[in-house]
Amino acid sequence: MKFRIAAAALAAALPLVAAAQSVTLYGVIDTGVEYLNHVGAAGHALVRQPSLAATVPSRWGLRGTEDLGHGLKSVFVLESGFAPDSGVSNQGPRLFGRQAFVGLSGPWGQVGLGRQYTMLFWARLDTDILTSNVYGVGSIDSYIPNTRADNAVSYKGKFGGVTVGATYSLGRDAVNAGPGPAGTNCAGENPADARACREWSAMLMYETDWWGVSAAYDSLRGGPGAFGGLTRSSLKDDRFSLGGYMLLQRTKLGLGLLSRNNEASATPRSDLWFAGASHDLTPAFNLAGEIYYLRYRHSANRAWLGAIRGTYAFSKRTSVYATAGYIDNRGQSALSVSGGSPGGNPAPGGNQAGVMLGIKQIF
Repeated sequence: MKFRIAAAALAAALPLVAAAQSVTLYGVIDTGVEYLNHVGAAGHALVRQPSLAATVPSRWGLRGTEDLGHGLKSVFVLESGFAPDSGVSNQGPRLFGRQAFVGLSGPWGQVGLGRQYTMLFWARLDTDILTSNVYGVGSIDSYIPNTRADNAVSYKGKFGGVTVGATYSLGRDAVNAGPGPAGTNCAGENPADARACREWSAMLMYETDWWGVSAAYDSLRGGPGAFGGLTRSSLKDDRFSLGGYMLLQRTKLGLGLLSRNNEASATPRSDLWFAGASHDLTPAFNLAGEIYYLRYRHSANRAWLGAIRGTYAFSKRTSVYATAGYIDNRGQSALSVSGGSPGGNPAPGGNQAGVMLGIKQIF
């Protein structure tokens, strides 16, 4: 009899225990077929399935919270990026290359420890309309869709309409994945050089129900063997972002500036201006477009990129889309219109067009 009473009490308590902790499996698979012209010095055409981005990068992950009482919660995120064309992991050989952090949150904000986004990501999330679209800002600056840091401590808090945040990394990127956004070979945490491969960022944002403005600063230190020319800890690659957005009845507008000072480059100072709009023509069909203009100071190198995307949603989780882009390079600039996969660049000073048809499934 005592055993049955104890078992009943335990069974009654289990829902309370389960309710105290919540874990969610989530993800998105987004891919399609892309056509590019004017590839390489010979100007050949290329047809492929992109591996890095479509309308968004493909990923899956786990996120969880546990209520610790008195407004305090523990949080964690484990997020893995993958290439849907081949099934391999992106962000180098990392299992959870997009995010892997644990932290605490409360009315005062959230503190996190691990691999996570820098504040540059959060500042640009609403101001850049196409964000990580295959034809978008990642075609011009591959770091922007990859604004993450290993070994990072973060804080972000929202107080009314004001959001503040900061990150500090002891070693920003431990992966050697070849020169590119997947890994930059700058592990840091070096007792012989305390500055090597450090990263820090800060953000200030103000938002209302229908508009918002944001500013962020992101600084990357170099280290021995790091890619992109940042082979010394005395060299920095700094970006300052300023932007804003407006929400109308069926339309979203965004614009901003990304100013960069890359001390490892022969043309260190550059400005990237962008402006875009997204409009719901019907509840199921959205049309979005954006223009980017990159100008290197004291140099003939520059580029402008225009992109447009139409998306039809069968449901909240499944949609199809068509997106097109065009880039015009000047000087020795040889940027590809596509940030979907490496290897599609035109000749220096050349132009290029791209078209992609695809499908996106959210789970």
